[in-house]
Amino acid sequence: MTNIKKIAVAGATGRLGKHVVDVLTEQGHEVVAFSRKNGVDIETGAGLVEALAGVEVVIDASSTPSADQGIATEFFTAAARNLHDAGQRAGVQRLVVVSIIGIDTSVAGYNAAKLAHERELTKGPLPVQILRAAQFHELVEVMTQWGTQGDVAYLPTMRTQLVAARTVAEALVDLAVNPAPAQTDGPFPEIAGPQPETMAGAATLLAAKLGGPAQIIEAGGEDNPDREAFENGGLLAGPHATLAGPTFAEWLDATYPAK
Repeated sequence: MTNIKKIAVAGATGRLGKHVVDVLTEQGHEVVAFSRKNGVDIETGAGLVEALAGVEVVIDASSTPSADQGIATEFFTAAARNLHDAGQRAGVQRLVVVSIIGIDTSVAGYNAAKLAHERELTKGPLPVQILRAAQFHELVEVMTQWGTQGDVAYLPTMRTQLVAARTVAEALVDLAVNPAPAQTDGPFPEIAGPQPETMAGAATLLAAKLGGPAQIIEAGGEDNPDREAFENGGLLAGPHATLAGPTFAEWLDATYPAK
């Protein structure tokens, strides 16, 4: 058994964080699970030093519900500074943080905010391991809901390599328990699903499983400054990535079994 006894999870109730907590618990680790819901706010730092008492590693799976670049950037950069500050004061040894594949050239929206997050993280005093992940299977339903007008859902033209949040959680825990050598150059490690897919294609499979929306339309992203990366493979896994199932179709069947 690993010598890590106590691991904290920021964003523990979120789409990814809840899986991280599950994996850590299944492996027998002592888990400090926190989020705003239990009074610990990584954006303001409230309650953070106390929550990190005795913690050796923090896994940051937190997110923001806003895709607005300014709001998301403010959240992520403040969170990075606070985790470094509180973590150093509490004796934390390392931070393990999730990011997004293909954001190196991002200039807009949530992806640009995560790029700012990465840069802020690397400025801090604590060692940081960043794992870049593809878009989650779970995001397809969210984007379908965002784009639905009546019986039609408009999905952005987007190539991705969809991966299950549980799969990403397992990779984050592995980094927390078995730290990789300090990274001085080269690309960040990546985790992605086993095959490239389009967001609209995945939404079509989801709609067939759930009985709607009736029509999925792939809409052009003329107003998206990052359109080139979205449409032409910039969000796909690099050659060094770890590829892991299930596929989106397999995940759908497991998540929404036939009645």
